[in-house]
Amino acid sequence: MPKTHAYATHNATLPLEPFNIERRNPGPKDIQIEILYCGVCHSDIHQARNEWGNALYPMVPGHEIIGTVTGLGNEVIGFNIGERVGVGCMVDSCRTCPDCQDHQEQFCNSTTFTYNSPDKISGGNTFGGYSSQIVVNQHFVLHISEKLDPAAAAPLLCAGITTYSPLKHWNVGKGDKVGIIGLGGLGHMGVKFARAMGAHVVLFTTSPGKISDAKRLGAHEVVISKDIEAMQAHRASFDFILNTVAASHNLDSFTELLKRDGTLCLVGVPDQPHPSPSIGNLIFKRRQIAGSLIGGIQETQEMLDFCAEHQIVSVIEIIPMQQINQAYERMLKSDVRYRFVIDLASLKNES
Repeated sequence: MPKTHAYATHNATLPLEPFNIERRNPGPKDIQIEILYCGVCHSDIHQARNEWGNALYPMVPGHEIIGTVTGLGNEVIGFNIGERVGVGCMVDSCRTCPDCQDHQEQFCNSTTFTYNSPDKISGGNTFGGYSSQIVVNQHFVLHISEKLDPAAAAPLLCAGITTYSPLKHWNVGKGDKVGIIGLGGLGHMGVKFARAMGAHVVLFTTSPGKISDAKRLGAHEVVISKDIEAMQAHRASFDFILNTVAASHNLDSFTELLKRDGTLCLVGVPDQPHPSPSIGNLIFKRRQIAGSLIGGIQETQEMLDFCAEHQIVSVIEIIPMQQINQAYERMLKSDVRYRFVIDLASLKNES
């Protein structure tokens, strides 16, 4: 089994620290990948600190992985040694249930997530991308275009598909008025995608300091959501609003901005529930509040190809692995624009 250098945490209160793990030898349909870059998702913090109550320790986070193929099983088709590839939030599923058959593996009842998930193959737990290499079944490995900067493409494997999928599902396109709530790791991708799809994009933020950034990234308008008068000016005018905020907040001020039959879609997962929305806001305009979870493998590849065509990547700050604990603290203070990405070459100094 290949020895792999990684960073792990051993309980909810400890920092991440160097940790050696064993990856399985590649099976017939497996791809061995040297990890070059791994994005840092806010869910990494939720999981590492057991804020969702499902943590398995020791935990090696990371599910926004870009790397190079270094080994192939003898039944692998369509991949080559040296090719640039990606791995997102999932590394296995049952492949037979209705969700898997519909290419919606994220909804499978036996999905194996890239980390903090029971590993049906090894019998232990899965370890993620804060590591020097990984071995993944070919079905869950994605092609990464050479047109994309590999470091800036890493967050596409979670932040990208998390925002692309609902925009596609609700058929966002030319002529639609679309709102994006929050300009963080998810929100800035939502702005880029909605603009590239042809929508009129309005960014909602509580931070006046993000106005210029939002417009530079593609927003046509920016509304400070604390400004009641500015919010009321958009009442009943949106076809679709994507809510990327991962903190509990009142949804009523946004549902009332929807047209008849409009949708408010939640993709941020708070550690406390949102207050119950006003039913009248929904019933009297046939509005809906919905949710969306990442996307299937087929759609993720579609998203990556869309990004290559439109030159869409994340705005990132690259850090060495040794700064991950400081990065977590900065993320909690919203002190990153807009995604940290770990350069895994930094692990070689510790090997």
